[in-house]
Amino acid sequence: MKQLLKALLLAVILVLLVKVFAFTSCMIPSTGMENTLYRGERVIVNKWSYGLRLPLMGWAGYHRLAARPVSRGDIVLFNNPAGQGSIDRRDVFINRCIGLPGDTLMLNNELIQTRDQVLSPDSKLLYAYPGDQEEAVEAAIRQAGIRDNKLMGYNEGDYLRSFSHYEIYLLRQELRGRVKLHSLQTETDDGVHPFVVPGKGMTLKVYPWNAKLLCNTIMQHEGRKASLKGDTLWVDGKRATQYTFTKDYHWVASNNSVSMCDSRLFGFVPDDHLIGRASLIWFSKDNEKPFWEGFRWKRFFRSVR
Repeated sequence: MKQLLKALLLAVILVLLVKVFAFTSCMIPSTGMENTLYRGERVIVNKWSYGLRLPLMGWAGYHRLAARPVSRGDIVLFNNPAGQGSIDRRDVFINRCIGLPGDTLMLNNELIQTRDQVLSPDSKLLYAYPGDQEEAVEAAIRQAGIRDNKLMGYNEGDYLRSFSHYEIYLLRQELRGRVKLHSLQTETDDGVHPFVVPGKGMTLKVYPWNAKLLCNTIMQHEGRKASLKGDTLWVDGKRATQYTFTKDYHWVASNNSVSMCDSRLFGFVPDDHLIGRASLIWFSKDNEKPFWEGFRWKRFFRSVR
């Protein structure tokens, strides 16, 4: 009996050590990363992808072993930048990194990237169509082989769904013009401005369109007092036309533009908030389907890209 208890205790200790110092598991809570990651899936996150962030940050501060930079397009797990308390005790989010320190992103008034290359073919836009055409659209979705696509909401008699570029192409081929689907996020030059992602030691100029974002970043992550008066930034009681940052930051985005749990909501993600890179799907199930039908067997142990 003693040997069994010792073995169980050793196993528990090993599991805890692996979780703290090597890998952790994360459940996908929403549809924000479809079609890359689906709601309910469990993924393995490699804590050494960007170097191991040491635990007990509230007591020991921020330290990272064998630090390495994030790659553009990585799907990263990170702590909530807008949360309170010790960073490593906050809720976690998972998104794709589309902006590295020093990158310039062209963003519209909703902080959605409108130019530059599409980093993932899974990126989605929100489309609307007449509600009385729902049956025709559902039939076309089935015929096109589009899986796990659900209604996202309603808008003045229209039904809303999100589709990737490839999915909307297939759907329109099936519908042959019988139903008009129009994007609610059509790209336009109106209100599009350049936003530079801050890096350690970088000095950024303050403009009317980036003043609010920089102000929030300085207050939350730079440990300085900052405020806005109109479009003017004030730091430590002095007017600031530029600011030199002390950390590296990243811009992250959901695949599904209707999901706001990304940098549009909480701004730049500092380097000290990064946990690791999602590397492997180890479990996949649609909980809205009957038990045996809900398993997505082909997605088990698939690499995350």
